[in-house]
Amino acid sequence: MKIALVTDSTANLTKEEAAENNIKVIPIPIYIDGKEYLEGVDITPEQLFESQRNGAGFPSTSQPKMGDLISTFDQLHAEGYEAIIYICLSSGISGSYSTLMGIKQSNPEYNLYPVDSQITIRLQGYQVLAAAKMIAKGTYTPEEIVAKLAEIRSTIDELFIVDDLNNLSRGGRLSNASAFIGSLLNIKPLLTFNDEAKIVAYDKVRSMKRAVKKIEQEALTKIKALDIPEDKLRILIIQSNDAAQAQEVTDFFKAEVPNAVFETDEFSPVIATYLGEKAIGITWMIDVDQLEF
Repeated sequence: MKIALVTDSTANLTKEEAAENNIKVIPIPIYIDGKEYLEGVDITPEQLFESQRNGAGFPSTSQPKMGDLISTFDQLHAEGYEAIIYICLSSGISGSYSTLMGIKQSNPEYNLYPVDSQITIRLQGYQVLAAAKMIAKGTYTPEEIVAKLAEIRSTIDELFIVDDLNNLSRGGRLSNASAFIGSLLNIKPLLTFNDEAKIVAYDKVRSMKRAVKKIEQEALTKIKALDIPEDKLRILIIQSNDAAQAQEVTDFFKAEVPNAVFETDEFSPVIATYLGEKAIGITWMIDVDQLEF
């Protein structure tokens, strides 16, 4: 079966990864003062933050445009693809998955398989790359690929901090914002994704330094309790315009979990829109590069 693979730009795939693995990437739009920018095309996280420092209005995002989705699916169908797998960012922070399910129902000719990554950034990206490997092997049905992705997704976990809750709360991406807004000065919320794939704050610590130390220890405890062998684990430290802090966190984990595979990355512009500057994420999952498909 000829299977197409599609994802959105928050997966943080490089252009080389997308090209080499025949992955179609749909950019998500960001709006600043009425002007549209496409993630991965004409805006970077640095440009986003610079616009904010220069007094631009609060940025907003939207789902991929319906017209872009339909034209992409029409083209893939015309090219002879018998099924389309679309791996999208978490349904807890975007309506993309719901939109895709609607397209699936109204356009059965696409044989569309929407997959909720239940996350975003490179953790979503590695699900996409795993799907690409299975498609390339040529022995997996779409249903088998979706099932295998669920297994991979079960290994993903994350803890993160934002320096300021303003972006998350204004953007409506924090489920329990009211419990944390208006707290004492310099309180930093500790965040994660809950079972509904929504961002929730589960604790708060005074000062960023203490908050980072706390999630380092909490993440380390979770990682040590995993059934995954240390050398099969990928630990990703994600930052938002604070590479120095990300390096310090990476160094901590390299000392504590020396055989793991490490990666540092930055939050994509769409995700940075809601997390703001100085956000830091400690994330981990099975290393899909070592999986045999």
